[in-house]
Amino acid sequence: MALEHAILVSLLEKPGSGYELARRFERSIGRFWTATHQQIYRVLKRMEADGWVIAEEIGQDGRPDKRAYSVADAGRSELITWLRDPVQPEAVRHELAVKIRGAAFDDAAGRAALIAEVERYRKTHEELLDRYLHGEGRDFPDGAELDAGQRLQHVVLRGGIAYERMLLDWLDDVLATLRAL
Repeated sequence: MALEHAILVSLLEKPGSGYELARRFERSIGRFWTATHQQIYRVLKRMEADGWVIAEEIGQDGRPDKRAYSVADAGRSELITWLRDPVQPEAVRHELAVKIRGAAFDDAAGRAALIAEVERYRKTHEELLDRYLHGEGRDFPDGAELDAGQRLQHVVLRGGIAYERMLLDWLDDVLATLRAL
């Protein structure tokens, strides 16, 4: 997937400025596709030149004007083409998994350092799961009527929640194994 496709999806959900788009990436799409503010602005400029998005200058009192982006017909057409392309299984590159396998060739001090690293790594994913669960409660309250877009956003978020729970279970298994060595 290219960043362009993630931007098109986000802009179809809700048009907005580059800044607003970057905030959405931090809050929602960024759970599954990350991009810096600079990357987003650079890609938006290219997408505008390619006719995929339309920018509208919006004046603001006391602040610089902003550019609000929306998806042009050519951008929607590109997204539809991409949506219909088959998806190949992703190759997983997991540095921590290689370090865990490599622990067989290290001494007790090295394994102790690895345990500390796995604990730190686990804590970051526990915090991420907490953020996902908080966002789910905020954005998808029980019993709320959801439109098709919201239902699809929610199913993607549930996938992220399931992934983080699986990862935490695996990290608990790794820690138990390392501590038993």
